[in-house]
Amino acid sequence: MPSSDTSALFRPFSLKTLELKNRIVMAPMTRTSALNGIPADSNAAYYRRRAEGQVGLILSEGTVIDRPSSRNDPNIPFFHGEAALAGWKRVIDAVHNAGGRMGPQIWHTGSTRYTEWEPEAPVESPSGLDAPGVPRGEAMSEEAIADTVAAFAKAGADAKRLGFDTVEIHGAHGYLIAQFFWSGTNKRSDRYGGASIKERSRFAGEIVAAVRKAVGPDFPIILRVSQWKQQDLSVRLAETPALMADWLLPLVEAGVDVLHCSQRRFWEPEFPEIDGENGLNCAGWAKKLTGAATISVGSVGLDGDVLNAFAGKGSSTMGLHRLIERMEREEFDLIAVGRALITDPNWVAKIQGSDQAAFKGFDPASLAELV
Repeated sequence: MPSSDTSALFRPFSLKTLELKNRIVMAPMTRTSALNGIPADSNAAYYRRRAEGQVGLILSEGTVIDRPSSRNDPNIPFFHGEAALAGWKRVIDAVHNAGGRMGPQIWHTGSTRYTEWEPEAPVESPSGLDAPGVPRGEAMSEEAIADTVAAFAKAGADAKRLGFDTVEIHGAHGYLIAQFFWSGTNKRSDRYGGASIKERSRFAGEIVAAVRKAVGPDFPIILRVSQWKQQDLSVRLAETPALMADWLLPLVEAGVDVLHCSQRRFWEPEFPEIDGENGLNCAGWAKKLTGAATISVGSVGLDGDVLNAFAGKGSSTMGLHRLIERMEREEFDLIAVGRALITDPNWVAKIQGSDQAAFKGFDPASLAELV
């Protein structure tokens, strides 16, 4: 490894009731391996192995709220209903028994939902669009919005009741909440639309406030956000720090404790025109502007970015020195690792032990099973 001192990654972290032994988070990664939406023993074992491998905080794959069109694959897990919640109870118990900490990522896929396997379910979105000029589904009524807010709150309450350590709301990557943020997919003329990012954040703010009310003041809430979206990797929600503050600060004020700022490459500066090519990344700016704790993420331990990884690029320790430098200067609080942990559940333990020779490269074939 370029640097043998990884201590910055292994400092404890605490926030409200959340106590972590290190700064490494398992990023939420869709696995479509919960048959009919119900987590099974294989799912519990998958997450338990990451806890045994010394991951500080595990965030589950996206698990959907109780709305008729919230998921985009039949094997994405539910976070509602007696059978699914019983499955998630087995998951969190397995993680805790291995000494780990975990939160579910609660999700609504919006108009990205595939219709082939569930054609009768309505497709929900802010304005009946999947992307600018690409119609899909119908604009949500205010009643549907209210029901969706309530469903997120119920999922948050269930996460706490089941014994999870935190909960993450998925507000990134072009799914439902992000579709409200984006002017290209939010053309509403009511109070959930508007010309500014601050106005279009009302829906997310109501979700956060409802979840906060449901879980109480001390249970940590994480919100995942991103500038990019799957419909257009180049579009940015906030072109300036001032706009980023307009977007994120009201959400922190509504009850978010941690902003999980997704970018394709963690080492890239968010506003290089302001602080240069080695400037703050997305999570760094979010922390500076809001005062909230932040998680950074984006191709940690990979030779290339997210798209290259799924095309067959492997994982490595290349670039970790850049991560350690940013952690040492406390640019952000936590770092999420994705695909490197799909193939190797012991990736974190190997980093801590500087056991570079034992690293397994990310193998796209491992996406077909729960290693």
